Amino acid sequence: MREALQKVWKNKAVRIAVLCVLALLLLLLIRETFFVSKEETICPQTELERKLGGLLSGIEGVGNVTVMITEEEGVPVGAVIVFEGADSILSRMRVLDVASSVLNIEKERVKVYPA
Repeated sequence: MREALQKVWKNKAVRIAVLCVLALLLLLLIRETFFVSKEETICPQTELERKLGGLLSGIEGVGNVTVMITEEEGVPVGAVIVFEGADSILSRMRVLDVASSVLNIEKERVKVYPA
């Protein structure tokens, strides 16, 4: 058995293939260890942020939405909303109206931006 493995290992193509596989495994290990995915760097969304995002994405012309709500002592005090839809004043006003109503905060405390 050992002689057969030594004979196979003497083949240059086999050695190159084994080294390539090992290098690929090492690169995957380094990627998983040192590089964090985008989703892991962002704070997880709260239930309220998910619900508001789902509600806002249903508005015509808004598209996908990312919501971040700032709270003080568990009470919403501000929000930042980024939407992927058409950048129109009507879309922004709709998002602003819905968010301020749902969160029960002043419109000045809600910031709306197109993606």
